[in-house]
Order: sequence, then C-alpha cells, then structure tokens
Amino acid sequence: MSKSLKRVRAALVAAGLADSIVEMEDGTRTAAEAAAAVGCEIDQIAKSIIFRGETSGEAVLFVTAGGNRVDAARASALAGEPLGPADAALIRAQTGFAIGGVAPIGHLSPCRAWFDARLLDFATVYAAAGTPRHVFPIAPDTLLRLTGAATASFTG
Repeated sequence: MSKSLKRVRAALVAAGLADSIVEMEDGTRTAAEAAAAVGCEIDQIAKSIIFRGETSGEAVLFVTAGGNRVDAARASALAGEPLGPADAALIRAQTGFAIGGVAPIGHLSPCRAWFDARLLDFATVYAAAGTPRHVFPIAPDTLLRLTGAATASFTG
C-alpha cells in the first residue's frame, strides 16, 4: 500500500470514520473518469485543485464539484494573493500526493483551503484517496470539516 493511501486512510480513521476507501478498476485521474467508475453524477466528485500562491509560494487548495471549474480571479481574491499553476514538485512537497490522486485530506503540510458549496447538495461525495485508482465516499459536510476549508464562491 502506498504512503499516500496510508495517510488518507489514517486521516479517515483519526476522524472516527470507517475506512471506506475503494480501489477502482478504471482510472480516476479526472472527475469524468471518477464519476464513470463510481457510477455517480460528475458533481459528486470532490476535486482537489491546487494552485500556487504567487506571493507566498505555498500550495492553496480548492475543493470543487467535478463539473465546476475554479475561476482564477475569484480564487485569487479569496486567497488574498495572485494564484498561478502549481507544479508537480510543489504539490508533492506540500501535500505528499501526485497529480491525479491529490486527496483533500491527509496532506503532509496543511494548505489554506476553500470548499465549493455545490458539493453540499449531495448526501455523499467521492474524493481521491491519494492515488489515481482510489476514492472514498464521504458526507460533504464531514469533508468540509476535515479539510478545514471555508465555503466560498470561486467557480465560474
């Protein structure tokens, strides 16, 4: 079992949740792939989108519904600094995950985070569990609490 998967599993267990991580036969690198593999609506996929703070140099997390796109201007306004693309090295260094499997929890270092309210429209959402083939189901209000994110409008 990968270190990334172990961190997500440990975060779920530490929060008092069941270990509900599922390995998918098909890939889950994109929201569309994950929704097809899970058999849910695309907006039930909780995407972890990482930006780089241009001033701070830190990773900034936006957890958004699978069908939504993060609006860079809105996201920058929330972060209080210009945001740019985060490269694979920054993402791996701060979160411990590789692109395509970034989980919203279990990061090596906490990220400032914001949460798409669209996810709260569902009883269950699915998030990456640290690899491109693993996901976990979770109540969106629980995911919001575990990420420490603030609910905000940042999609466009």
